[in-house]
Amino acid sequence: MAEAASSAPSAELLEFPKKDNRRLLHAVYRVGDLERSIKFYTEALGMELLRQRDIPEEKYSNAFLGYGPEETHFVVELTYNYGVDKYDIGTGFGHFAIATADVYKLAEDIKAKGGTITREPGPVKGGSSIIAFAKDPDGYLFELIDRPNTPEPLCQVMLRVGDLERSIKFYEKALGMKLCRTVDRPEQKYTLAMMGYAEEKETVVLELTYNYGVTEYTKGNAYAQVAISTTDVYKSAEVVNHVIQELGGKITRQPGPIPGLGTKITSFLDPDGWKTVLVDHEDFLKELPKKE
Repeated sequence: MAEAASSAPSAELLEFPKKDNRRLLHAVYRVGDLERSIKFYTEALGMELLRQRDIPEEKYSNAFLGYGPEETHFVVELTYNYGVDKYDIGTGFGHFAIATADVYKLAEDIKAKGGTITREPGPVKGGSSIIAFAKDPDGYLFELIDRPNTPEPLCQVMLRVGDLERSIKFYEKALGMKLCRTVDRPEQKYTLAMMGYAEEKETVVLELTYNYGVTEYTKGNAYAQVAISTTDVYKSAEVVNHVIQELGGKITRQPGPIPGLGTKITSFLDPDGWKTVLVDHEDFLKELPKKE
């Protein structure tokens, strides 16, 4: 009994994710033509190319794009693997979202640059908010949301889950996220939960969606993960390991520095198999290009 008690996590450890200074850093996914994607994201979506790198020894290149500097904004990390021009997005990944002061204008800009609008701008069903949907060259969907003066234009990553209550508990306990709101749409047979580190209109959120009666989805090989900052990778991994034992999931990389880079990370899968990488905040800042 004494041994069991000593192995139980302390209350202070379990509270750590809520007190830790965290934010979502970037979403990582694979594209078939990096230059084509950079052109679309900068010209059609209005993003800025923040940095780009080529790693020939690992046979991949990547580019970071967004609506502000990585020190303060959520961005996308597009990865091109040499010789691979197509990926399977799967049925589980939903979309990203971009908040804009003028959905109609952004949709027109996207069409003018050769992009595809899969849902024309207009009010949401049963509401007044204006939205549209666009598709990038690799088939990733972007929801365009009417939201002026937002500090975080790249504002959502939507993932489908098989048990919404379990997912809410997991992201609250393992990652210290707050539940911003839930929406139930019985007429369309789905429920969603917005999870983040501040109020929804102030930050980027994970939009977790449960479709009635669907408990599993295919992951494909296109979408990879989100990265989240932490002040202590090792303590964060302890918490995640404890929550995984309770709710499911898997540690995929034990905490420690990346060989050759030195950045400390840990990574894990949630109960539905979605991957998150926790990154040491100070190490992350050292990776960024020095401003002249």
